[in-house]
Amino acid sequence: MTPDPGTYSLGPGSGVLSIRTTRQGAASKAGHDLRIEVGSWEAEVKLGDAPEQSAMTLSADSRSLRVVEGTGGIKSLTGDDRESIQKTINDEVLKGCAIEFRSTEVLGAPSGDLNVSGQLDLNGKQAPVTFELAVGDDGRVSGSATVKQTAFGMKPYSALFGALKVADDVTIAIDGKLA
Repeated sequence: MTPDPGTYSLGPGSGVLSIRTTRQGAASKAGHDLRIEVGSWEAEVKLGDAPEQSAMTLSADSRSLRVVEGTGGIKSLTGDDRESIQKTINDEVLKGCAIEFRSTEVLGAPSGDLNVSGQLDLNGKQAPVTFELAVGDDGRVSGSATVKQTAFGMKPYSALFGALKVADDVTIAIDGKLA
């Protein structure tokens, strides 16, 4: 039994919105795969009697991103490293841009999960994105979407003259309880 049809909210008090990056390039062993959490965000999920009657919106403050984990690399990330990465993301990558997602189509999958397709506004550009979401009987919703930075006019961050780069594809994940 899935949650009753209705309008539900998600946000930092009821869930986690995170971004995962990976590294590539000749010097990739020097860098870190990052897990970044969004501190200020809200989502609204409208569940209909049928998947195609459902919808989702999400907005996030790009200035609220915080590096919570860095794996791999030659040495562990320090607090100063995290702060430096956050500053670079805010000043050079996202530049305080608005982040908005609005679904245009919701389809049910044979597993009972939802494929939520829509438009993501990021960095002043718009491109299609599809979230694959699982909605549990208890109202827990979890899933992810892959976003290609270059689709939004963003050049993936690089260092060491391009020998260390953040991969173009990043994963946006959501995990929370519908309230």
